[in-house]
Amino acid sequence: MINIQNEKKYELIVPQLLENAYRTAPNREVIYDGERRLTYHDLMEESTSIAYSLQQMGVKKGDRIAVCLPNSHEFIVLLFAISKIGAILIPFNTRYRIDEIEYILRNSGAKIAFFTKEFENIHHFDQFVEINKKLSSLERLVTVRFQEEICDSYDQLLKQGKNRQPSIPPIDPKEDVFAILYTSGTTGKPKGVMLTHQNVLYTGTVAKEKMQCTEDDVFLIPVPVFHIFGIVFIMHTVCSQARMVLMEKFSAHDALTLIQNEKVTVHAGVPSMFILELNHPSFYSFDLSSLRTGEMAAAPCPVEIVRKIKVDMGCNVLVAYGLTETSANLTITDFTDDDNLKSETVGKAIEGTELKIVDKNRKEVSRGEVGELACRSLGLMKSYYNMPEQTKEVVDEAGWFYTGDLATMDEEGYIRIVGRTKEMIIRGGYNIYPREIEDVFYEHPSVLDIAVVGLPDTVLGEIVCAAIRLKQGEEFDEIELKEFAKQKLADYKVPDKIILTDDFPMTASGKILKTSLQKRLKQDLQAELR
Repeated sequence: MINIQNEKKYELIVPQLLENAYRTAPNREVIYDGERRLTYHDLMEESTSIAYSLQQMGVKKGDRIAVCLPNSHEFIVLLFAISKIGAILIPFNTRYRIDEIEYILRNSGAKIAFFTKEFENIHHFDQFVEINKKLSSLERLVTVRFQEEICDSYDQLLKQGKNRQPSIPPIDPKEDVFAILYTSGTTGKPKGVMLTHQNVLYTGTVAKEKMQCTEDDVFLIPVPVFHIFGIVFIMHTVCSQARMVLMEKFSAHDALTLIQNEKVTVHAGVPSMFILELNHPSFYSFDLSSLRTGEMAAAPCPVEIVRKIKVDMGCNVLVAYGLTETSANLTITDFTDDDNLKSETVGKAIEGTELKIVDKNRKEVSRGEVGELACRSLGLMKSYYNMPEQTKEVVDEAGWFYTGDLATMDEEGYIRIVGRTKEMIIRGGYNIYPREIEDVFYEHPSVLDIAVVGLPDTVLGEIVCAAIRLKQGEEFDEIELKEFAKQKLADYKVPDKIILTDDFPMTASGKILKTSLQKRLKQDLQAELR
């Protein structure tokens, strides 16, 4: 059961974490992002300046602020500035294309948007300016690390707010929303997950304690800060009054270099990141002796990789499981768990979380039986933004959230994830929903029918495979089809493989049997899969 007495320790609000660290160790470094090093004093001063300027721009408590930035000190400053005045952070995946951005801006009613000029060949400035012409709700555009006459700039806001104090509204950690993170639904339309201050501080605090983090730790954050994994690692750092090293873009060589040079002690990551590091040709030339632990999540990890992380990297990594809707962590392994437990399970429920496995009627099943994993947690979202019916579908009247993941629970409480009731694909830690990709391809004039499934991959966990049936008389051109998808989808959603097929396995009612299709494709493409 949830220990109500322990709720007290999670009743801070996000800006109070920074205030506590600032008072304790103002001159301690908190951020290195490859461009700048900031102390807690710098972070406090700059976030306060931005908060003041936002209020001068008319931002009030509850207003939504869009932030489309890679891992950078500006993102962290904005996170604390926005939360300080009770506004709501809307983090954007930097790979989103114009249609995806417009939908979220329109749905959230975001008042102001911060963005870079371009990132990884995606021209954010052009996209936001184009969208701004259509949306009256989007009142101001703010550039970051570049200047444009038609926009405000981050640097201007810093100068305008320097040495000024914003007015601080009362914030209820249990009720007031800290951020809305958009996660794609099986319908293809993203849902806005409303996370309160208590939600993110709860998971940030519990997992930090599980990893035994202190002010002496240095956190490597190669996972995106616009994702719940990255956001919770920010909370781990500031809650520990420690230091974070941000990677704008992951590469194994850069990660290993940063671990060595910055004396990283705690390594966040998805399994593919650790695999790429271990397989780097110069791996054994790096000094990784500072590494102590880390958190690995988002995909299964083979036991030999868990063992190599511990032996070859000296990192007693913990394996975790969670969702955006649960503010990340629902479960985590322990330092004393052996390599097989870390590979085969995702650990036990974290403190303050209840778990159960249920059948299709939502009745609890016996230990060891497969069913859907359900939870009650202090990290559970408030709801989906403006989607009461979709919220009711996954959260019952007793507060149980149904994850859509198939799992077992053993006698000791260890959770094994055995599959997904939903068709979600997890590619390199990114959640991908086939329906969204299928809808894009149905717009192509040559495509008659399509089914998208995930296929196993030893590095990324899964890759995206699209099986396509063309209209009569049309010719198959895989490169052209991928280019078509790239115009409408974030790059990680573009299928890795596009296969031409003449028929699909079908149900009696005329639906494509994706499990049968996936099995067939695994066999047909066995020689090509890693």
